[in-house]
Amino acid sequence: MRVYVPTTLNGLAAAHPGGALEQSAAYAVTPALREWYVSDDIEELEYAALNRAAQSSLRLLAADPDAPRRRVVVALDVADSAVRPFLGDEYQDQASLGRVVLAGPVKLAKAASVHADVADDDVVADVTAAVAAVAAADAGDQDAQFTVDGAEDHDLLWFATQEIPTLLA
Repeated sequence: MRVYVPTTLNGLAAAHPGGALEQSAAYAVTPALREWYVSDDIEELEYAALNRAAQSSLRLLAADPDAPRRRVVVALDVADSAVRPFLGDEYQDQASLGRVVLAGPVKLAKAASVHADVADDDVVADVTAAVAAVAAADAGDQDAQFTVDGAEDHDLLWFATQEIPTLLA
């Protein structure tokens, strides 16, 4: 199963030497995500899960003021048995749509790719604004949600796993 693990550049840097991500929250193509997006196109659904993880990365950035203001998502292939449903996904709670829980740490060796924002001034400014607004958006503030959605206007770049050291430099 392909899962998308939200993190930050600091989180990726901490995981890289030991080769494992300790993060338990991830996003995947769940039955509720399929129903919500009403699509049979697996690429479209995986893109939706990736975007859900990117939005979750904003919350991790809000919790780490020292992290560079760039969203990071690691795409991993794990056994189905390593993934548990997140309570709330089956109720189509929009905040948890597509969210799953990983049974334990996952090895970066299983990573298919890393997705991250480009280090561009406009992107960093939009992500910084989104990080500042994400808590208010989660509480239902529509203006804050508009700001958070502004970060989604920027596509994440694709990096091969061999490029992690360059991404972290």
